[in-house]
Amino acid sequence: MLYDELYFCTFYVFFSFNLPAAEVDNYRLDAGDEIKILVYDEPDLTIETIINDDGNINFPFIGLVSVTGKTVPEVQKIIHDGLSGDYLLNPSVQVDIMTYRSFYIHGEVNQPGGYPYQPGLNVDQAVALAGGLTNRASVSKIYVKKSQTEGEQNVKLTYAVSPGDIITIKQSFF
Repeated sequence: MLYDELYFCTFYVFFSFNLPAAEVDNYRLDAGDEIKILVYDEPDLTIETIINDDGNINFPFIGLVSVTGKTVPEVQKIIHDGLSGDYLLNPSVQVDIMTYRSFYIHGEVNQPGGYPYQPGLNVDQAVALAGGLTNRASVSKIYVKKSQTEGEQNVKLTYAVSPGDIITIKQSFF
């Protein structure tokens, strides 16, 4: 019985916290994301860093690198190209996302605030992290704002949440 419970937990963790490679390759980095950059056979060039508010990281030998809006493969290429020639002949660079930026939920939830993003998260799960809905919450007036430039979009509880999203649960009128 204990073995089955352990197997279930391991199975659950594996699928709930890992994004498929295609999704990671399409994910756009932004301020607040923590990344790890590994240059094989060069331990002094392996760093973990949080992308600053300006969207930059500071990498040895290269200096400030703008990574906001770029994908993991694009950042790998920038680091590779920056190290090639002057510093290394053919550097092998790997970039991994260690921690995603937070999402925010407010309005008619019991504990509004910012929460760490987890891959695969939907609005219903975000509401659960925020302590559930209040008695006045409307399940049809849920809005998500994706970025500073985009407006709010009315969504359902099954809508997929992304890092940096701002979720607003409006009040019901009855």
